[in-house]
Formats: sequence, C-alpha cells, structure tokens
Amino acid sequence: MEVYSKISVNSSEGKGMFAILIDPDKIHHNSFRTVAHKAAEADVDFLFIGGSLLSADIMEECLYEVRCETDIPLVIFPGSVFQINKAADAILLLSLISGRNPEMLIGNHVVAAPYLKASQLEIIPTGYMLIESGVSTTALYMSCTFPIPHSKDEIAVNTAMAGEMLGLKLIYLDAGSGATSPVSASMITKVKQAIGIPLIVGGGIDTPEKARRAREAGANLVVVGNAIEKDSGLIHEIAYAIHEI
Repeated sequence: MEVYSKISVNSSEGKGMFAILIDPDKIHHNSFRTVAHKAAEADVDFLFIGGSLLSADIMEECLYEVRCETDIPLVIFPGSVFQINKAADAILLLSLISGRNPEMLIGNHVVAAPYLKASQLEIIPTGYMLIESGVSTTALYMSCTFPIPHSKDEIAVNTAMAGEMLGLKLIYLDAGSGATSPVSASMITKVKQAIGIPLIVGGGIDTPEKARRAREAGANLVVVGNAIEKDSGLIHEIAYAIHEI
C-alpha cells in the first residue's frame, strides 16, 4: 500500500499513527540501525527522514542503514531542495502555508520539480504550518517566516482550510524541533474539526503523555524526533500511547 493510501485509510478508520523523525545530523550514523530496529519492534508506522539543516551529506547512508533494518515506509521530510533521494518510498512536498515566503510556498518546488519527477518517489502535497512554541527553532530561522501564534486557533483553522481547498492532501502542524511547548490540544481539535484530510502533529512531543494528548485531540499521525534522539527507549512507550487510542 502506498504511503498516502495507508495514512488516509487509517485516518478514516480512526487508527492513530506514529512516525519517528530521524534527522541524519542529530543521530550518530552508528545509531541509525538501532532506532530502526526499535521502531520495527514497536510497530512504528512511518520513519520520516530529514531536517531543517543538514550539514553532513549522509542522508543516503541513513536511508540505506535504516532500509537494511526494517521495511517500515521511509518518507523524506525535506528541509531543502537538496533532500531528495530515490532510496526513500515517498516525500512530503511541503508548502509552508503558515508563512509568506514565496520560496517556501512555490519557489523551491519549481526548482525541485524535475528531480522529483525523475525520482519516482510517491509525492504527497502537504500544507506545512509552523506554530509558535516558545523558542526560535531552526525551521523558523531557515524559512524566514513568522509562526502562527500558539493561542490563535482561528488563524490555524483558516489556514488549514485554505490549504485543503488548494488541493493539499495533508495538513502538518509543527511546533518545530526542540520546541518547549507542543501544539495545543485546542488548536489540534479545532483544525481537525475544520478539515476533511489527515492531520499530522509534531514538535515538542517528548513524553508518552504528550503524544497521547495530541492523538486524543485529533491528530491522525503524531511525529516525535528530539526526544527519541536523546532516549530511543521512549519508542515503545510512545508507540503504545498512540496506538492504544
């Protein structure tokens, strides 16, 4: 089953999903297989690969190491046009609809289009929304945009609705890597009630309890990265918290 079909079917059936974000810059290459092995044991649904800033050219190595350990679908979560690799199964084609930087809305997509076409990756158009989280994250700095304020649910709702009307297939609410505050349950619930496409939530989710709250609020797919970089032992606990709902 293709990645988007799996997300769509599970969402329609009310099944919560868990994705681990592997940033090749932040996880030592010797740990790629360890994380992949634990993810397979915990029935993690997807592995997102990428980051806002990759200073080391090891994405292909990361994809290879992870692929050797598990058949969990590998989805590129690109921070730039350089993060395209045919070794993955799919790529989230992120349009930063929360900001007003034209390069992040369409400019980089024009540059990447021929490479994406040639890659034969499954391309999933995704409305990416950065939410204020209490710190200035790498994603904010690199995108040169302002986040949606943490308490402004109505802005997030309208932005998500506009993204769906433009034909985007997923909405991704992200507080950003290293966020001190995750996206609020109130915002997640209101956005989910306003759209008919699957909702991804990530950033600042560093405990099973926070993962459970995001899922209970309406997130179809919960993404965790930083916490697992620090303690891969959390994989089983977070997976259980999400899948039991």
